[in-house]
Amino acid sequence: MLKPRTTPSRELVSLDGLWRFALDGGPGPLDTTLEAAVPASYNDLFTDPAIRDHVGWVWYQRQVRVPRGWAGERVFLRVDAATHEGRVYVDDVLVSSHVGGYTPFEADISEYVRAGEEFRLSISVNNELTDVTIPPGRITVTADGRRKQTYLHDFYNYAGLPRSVWLYSTPAVHITDVTVTTALDGTVTYEVETSEPVPVSARVLDAAGTEVASSSDGVLRIDNPTLWRPGAAYLYDLEVTAGDDVYVQPFGIRTAKVRGTEFLINGEQFYFTGFGKHEDTPVRGKGHDDAYLVHDFQLMDWIGANSFRTSHYPYAEEVLEFADRHGIVVIDETAAVGLNLAIHSGLTGAPPRPTFSPETFGDATREAHAQAIRELVARDKNHPSVVMWCIANEPASNEDGAREYFEPLVELTRKLDPTRPVCYAAVIFATAENDRIADLFDVLCINRYYGWYVTTGDLVTAETYLEMDLRGWVKRYGKPIMMSEYGADTMPGLHSVWDTPWTEEYQAAYLAMNHRVFDRIPEFIGEHVWNFADFQTAHGIHRVDGNKKGVFTRDRRPKTAAHALRERWTGLNGRKPS
Repeated sequence: MLKPRTTPSRELVSLDGLWRFALDGGPGPLDTTLEAAVPASYNDLFTDPAIRDHVGWVWYQRQVRVPRGWAGERVFLRVDAATHEGRVYVDDVLVSSHVGGYTPFEADISEYVRAGEEFRLSISVNNELTDVTIPPGRITVTADGRRKQTYLHDFYNYAGLPRSVWLYSTPAVHITDVTVTTALDGTVTYEVETSEPVPVSARVLDAAGTEVASSSDGVLRIDNPTLWRPGAAYLYDLEVTAGDDVYVQPFGIRTAKVRGTEFLINGEQFYFTGFGKHEDTPVRGKGHDDAYLVHDFQLMDWIGANSFRTSHYPYAEEVLEFADRHGIVVIDETAAVGLNLAIHSGLTGAPPRPTFSPETFGDATREAHAQAIRELVARDKNHPSVVMWCIANEPASNEDGAREYFEPLVELTRKLDPTRPVCYAAVIFATAENDRIADLFDVLCINRYYGWYVTTGDLVTAETYLEMDLRGWVKRYGKPIMMSEYGADTMPGLHSVWDTPWTEEYQAAYLAMNHRVFDRIPEFIGEHVWNFADFQTAHGIHRVDGNKKGVFTRDRRPKTAAHALRERWTGLNGRKPS
């Protein structure tokens, strides 16, 4: 799906700001005095616990005026994200609906609006998670009739409109999709879809705006191309013309592939340093914020990080565009987190149930998962920063039914995009001996917490366990391996002269232990600390005001571990520590 842009043939109006808000309502005028910010999650905006803990639909509404110069144009309404289900109404008419909280959807509303006139825009948003949503969850009803949402992921189920809402125009016949594929010799292949058949042409502009190639047959050749490289981004613009419509798609020339036990970008070995992150800030929840975007990338640059994983859902497109422009490498992940009922049983003491079955996660769940993959690839396929697709986090890959569930999804991902490697992040229950799906993937991404959840406080034993574990994966599969999560909860300001869990010193010692192991394994290609910053989780005895594994606090102050990581990572420039 094309991101809305202002071009010579298209105009764009942001609908961000304050909207009327209500828990109950409909497409008619809302009877409310509440206002909610867009983009933002609604949960932390208000002091009423009934809003924060609400399960079900909520309503956003505002008046919108169509620019008077749009007469004769097609008018589209786009929602960048509605967590986890959205419905859009123009006045009283339902014009669009979508399931999936982290990818965009839009509607052609041309027949319902007129240039220069106002209409009432209502968006209803539902935060419910079930066995057939991605991510999954379950709703129960208490004895007093309250609906409660439980879920299987360790981050707060923020809801609402966390990203922008747009009104944009196009000519009657317009471009609907562009796909760009590049080769290191400067060959650029492009595919263009249009609303009706029309002649299509394209030209490439370099960073200075100079035309360097043109074509009308789907293939261009750039002489002496400048490559997109980690830490040294270079972007071209593909300007596509179809009839009266013009669309500009930025792209970078680079390749990403696996060779033996190496991860290659542009044919050169690459070593990942960075984090699993979250879209999570005080008050805004998962609401996108450009100020935090800039500051977070500044902190990653300061610490020497060259990459991050979009754990555990697709991030806002502005994040990937920023990574494109600044040479940060991205592992792009679906919202398939929580496909593991063993974790739930372990935390709650509930009787174990099979993860993959018609009664738990079956065909309907897999189809929702497949749709999430389709939408992720369709949205992010042209970003040079994205070098690998991660289709799930910590699934029950060691259980019966895992292969039958995942094999079609891996095949789908490769069919949608054969140019990027594919991975998943393995849970600690999945070992080299019992995992059912690792051979299907290109890179072994391992989540491990020896020294925290296992052998807590005993880093000597943890080091032995970790090395045995990782070497077992390498021996069995012969694939490149990286740590996609490792970390320890840390209370800022808590100190000790001993190896005491929760102290800043222990977090730094824990990371150092992991790094000693990584450096002894030749096949190791990267380290993503969990987490970049502290983040909010569901309330309960397992978390006190959220997850504290960040090397930065939730408001982005560095812990001791951040300085230790900076010492290790600064200057590596994508090379494995020697």
